[in-house]
Amino acid sequence: MSNVSSFTELVTHSGLGLSVRPVDRGDGALLKDFFEGVSSEDLRFRFLTAMLEVSDEQIAIMVDVDHKQTEDFLAFVDNGTLVGTAMIAIDPSRERAEVAIAVRADFKHRGVGWTLLNHAADYARTQGIQTLEAVESRLNQKAIEVERDSGFTVKGYPGDSTLVIVSKQLQ
Repeated sequence: MSNVSSFTELVTHSGLGLSVRPVDRGDGALLKDFFEGVSSEDLRFRFLTAMLEVSDEQIAIMVDVDHKQTEDFLAFVDNGTLVGTAMIAIDPSRERAEVAIAVRADFKHRGVGWTLLNHAADYARTQGIQTLEAVESRLNQKAIEVERDSGFTVKGYPGDSTLVIVSKQLQ
């Protein structure tokens, strides 16, 4: 784990403690290992394409964020294991932001995704973002359910009937 000191301590609905911090440039190997623990189905849902692994180029993009237009939060459990990520991309107008979340397969159903989604929404709100969105496969019913439970609404994605946009007004 990096020596970044800006951790936020969160607790999931199941009582799991998470230490969440922004990504830094030295986290590439950590993210590579993390995505090896994400199921192939969840990789498909996270990146909206079939893939067996996350490429080095994709990892490089995830760690090379400006912390202004793009942020990537990493969630760790107390033994230092990375169990989830939430990447936020803010549009140039700073009115909308998109979030994408991934959770390690062995930490699913423990509230990690729900907690990261709400942390991302809180962060976006502090940045003055009016609307937080996620693009989801219609097949990703578990994520859509979590988002609905967090106050997001669902509508069809223009031009692609296999996708939906979930959105939440923050301001």
